[in-house]
Amino acid sequence: MKDKNTVLAWATVIMIIVGLGLIALGAFRYDEIAGWGFASVGIGFFAIAWVFNALKGRV
Repeated sequence: MKDKNTVLAWATVIMIIVGLGLIALGAFRYDEIAGWGFASVGIGFFAIAWVFNALKGRV
């Protein structure tokens, strides 16, 4: 088992990738109002990834 900082680092990277994917879906795939939902959820993923990154070293 990896230590907690490594797990948080991987979680941050995965959430950034998923957030970028959701924003890309909202920007390029859906032209109607659903695109705004995808983009806002992607920004939410960035916010959670930022929190995970801030927790590294404190947990």
